[in-house]
Amino acid sequence: MTGQEMGSDEECLKPGTSLQDHTAKGFQKLSWRQKQVLQTMALWAQMTQQLQYLTTQMLNELYPETFPLDIRHYLASWIEEQGWENFDVDNVEQEPQARMLLEQMIRLLQEVALQNPNVVERVKLQHISRNLSMFQPQPLHLVRTVRDMLRKEKKLLARAGIHPNFQHPPMHQGTSASNDTVQLPRDDAKTDVDNLVLKVLEIQNCRQTLYQLQEELNWEKQEAESVPGQNDLDPQNSDKVARQNRIKQLEFNCSICAKKRLQLLQEAVCALEQCQSCLMHRIKSWRWEQHRATIGLHFDDNLGPLQTWCEQLLGVNRNLRQEVMLVKEDHRGDLEFHTLEENLERLLQTLIQSSLVVDKQPPQVIKTQSKFSTTVRYLLGEKIAPGKPVLLKAQIITEAQARNLGQQGIVPNENVGDLINSTAILEHNTSSKSTCATFRNMSIRKIKRADRKGSESVTEEKFALLFTTELTITGCERPFSIQTISLPVVVIVHGSQEINAMATVVWDCAFSEPNRIPFVVPERVPWKQMCDALSSKFMSEVQTQRALDRYNLHFLAQKIFDQPDISEDYSNMPVSWAQFNKEVLPGRNFTFWQWFEGVMDLTKKCLKEYWSEGLIFGFIGKQHLHVILQNKPHGIFLLRFSDSEIGGITIAYVGPGDNGGRRIQNIQPFTKKDLDSVGLGDRILDINCITHVYPDLPKQEVFKKFFTVPSPPHPDGYLPFKLTTVVNPGDPSTSSPNMPPQTDPSPGLYHVGSPFHNMNPEVFPPHSSHATPPYMPEHTMSVQEPLFPSTMQSNPVDMEDMDPMDMILQICQ
Repeated sequence: MTGQEMGSDEECLKPGTSLQDHTAKGFQKLSWRQKQVLQTMALWAQMTQQLQYLTTQMLNELYPETFPLDIRHYLASWIEEQGWENFDVDNVEQEPQARMLLEQMIRLLQEVALQNPNVVERVKLQHISRNLSMFQPQPLHLVRTVRDMLRKEKKLLARAGIHPNFQHPPMHQGTSASNDTVQLPRDDAKTDVDNLVLKVLEIQNCRQTLYQLQEELNWEKQEAESVPGQNDLDPQNSDKVARQNRIKQLEFNCSICAKKRLQLLQEAVCALEQCQSCLMHRIKSWRWEQHRATIGLHFDDNLGPLQTWCEQLLGVNRNLRQEVMLVKEDHRGDLEFHTLEENLERLLQTLIQSSLVVDKQPPQVIKTQSKFSTTVRYLLGEKIAPGKPVLLKAQIITEAQARNLGQQGIVPNENVGDLINSTAILEHNTSSKSTCATFRNMSIRKIKRADRKGSESVTEEKFALLFTTELTITGCERPFSIQTISLPVVVIVHGSQEINAMATVVWDCAFSEPNRIPFVVPERVPWKQMCDALSSKFMSEVQTQRALDRYNLHFLAQKIFDQPDISEDYSNMPVSWAQFNKEVLPGRNFTFWQWFEGVMDLTKKCLKEYWSEGLIFGFIGKQHLHVILQNKPHGIFLLRFSDSEIGGITIAYVGPGDNGGRRIQNIQPFTKKDLDSVGLGDRILDINCITHVYPDLPKQEVFKKFFTVPSPPHPDGYLPFKLTTVVNPGDPSTSSPNMPPQTDPSPGLYHVGSPFHNMNPEVFPPHSSHATPPYMPEHTMSVQEPLFPSTMQSNPVDMEDMDPMDMILQICQ
């Protein structure tokens, strides 16, 4: 904001001005900054309309002698911009911040007093500002006083039926419960930077005032020296005495102004450090959110606000360094200025080095000899000094090298991987105002493995990409070496390793701490944390809004812990990395993650709509399945993920049992290959023995949108055919109405699954989690006559005895 703008704000908005004093037309003519100031004074503007109705006693209670009405009136906008409500008045650790507010309040009040043309008001305000020093020993008392006053004002307005728009701005200390990063609201960050800019303007104005005073002082001294020496005690020499008094006054004013200048500089550097600390935490928070996005948590990847914040702080730093340099020339050898200079240099280096971020991360599972891409962005790109292009280099580093890099800042010399296309130029995009280096065709030709610990496999070994460069910022004399690393990646050499490598990535993203040593992760985590990770990952992978419910998660707990007790609470039970993806599940030849990942893949590719609409029950144990279906009528069914096969979904239904009873049966699981040939909806339609999906919804209505519309005859004369699903061929009770029962199905037409079992407790105990599921055979192809062109009709062939290959050859003839 320029000095002219500041002056116009003060001219249009006197402290305590009512909103009603401005017409709608006049409000539209105000500058953006003036509107902001006017709107933040909404509470006081409304209070001024109510003061006339308050008794003297109420006014004295609302504005006591320690904080009179004058302060509230003249500092209205400033008071309402501060975060009084966010102070803990019993926390002595917040005293420094409270003292800063007190000092700022005293200074602002003194400035208002100096600018007031009314002598009576001026003296009164100066007296009030001196009285405020009573809060110096305990500045939190001031916070309590102002906070209680604002609360009382809002209560009075509420009683009068007025709802103030004012809200206390939050302090810049909010800490997320899940990590150590500060979540600073964007508007609050802008307020901080605006205040810093105003501080710099105040310092510049103070410098100009000091120079003017010094020029006047020099002129007065020169004039005094040019006048011939006279007796200073001579009453006739009044001009000489007056000149000497002016010189003394100017010297005093210069001294006061110089002290104020130094004080403002110290306050500005301190405020810059606090604001930049918030920025550094926000950048870390952005990286942390980017990391957690791997398991599906929300992530706003917009770096625009952070870039603006970086650029503004760089500008403030540059202006403050110039002011310190000018002060240093006037006070050579002063230690205070040397300290300020060192602090600003340290802040500058931190800002420049922390502004390099990986905008688009490389794949976290990278296969050697395969292309991949990544994008690195520099948030201070527009401030890079013109000249030769800035080249960014990438190299792959191990976990140990990343740890040394974080602790010692040493760029590793040992090359552990042969990285192809590992350089890119930082290029500025004028439309997006971003400066990025894009590595479009990177590839790892080979990788050097470290010595593994114990039973650690290659898919548990983590690497990272390190990006380094050297650049010069405009206004800075020396170049800066900067670097940043990617999220941890796992390097594989074969596609069969991908699932296990992704398990390492998921565990790292879900359970690592924000400020960890690279790339340390816990060996065990509570099951409730695992539940959150699994549900988020499932929703993200399938691209659905439907999460895993408590029944699903309970069954997953039973599976990973091999404890089928349905009533047990697993929330705080620790689950280990070994249980997650090292040890195979009891009675199976795959791990928990391999099985869970197979379900996600099937759902993503074949069942997304079914799952999103709640038509798939999902993860359910056989004991729970038996409980909810045992009293249901024949034909009730539900869809559940296979317990024994990776990437399978099965239909469990109530069918007729022995002696007229009921029994729960499971149809052989459908895999992705099966559902690619015939969709799940058509398979459900074909199976005659299932009629209502759990709890009692007719399948014809529920799955109607998933049924395939019959194809019209082909223009070349061929008649369409369809694949039909038949459960337990030969059993009249389960045959499709479109296909008569057969007692001797052709092996060429039927795929026979595992043997049929029932789910009676004697045959298949509900508590057993290791037995083979009682799947029924499925899959057959029904051909609607005539299948072949008319040329085939004249030479009938016994299709039932024909080998499938012979059938194809016969058709081709």
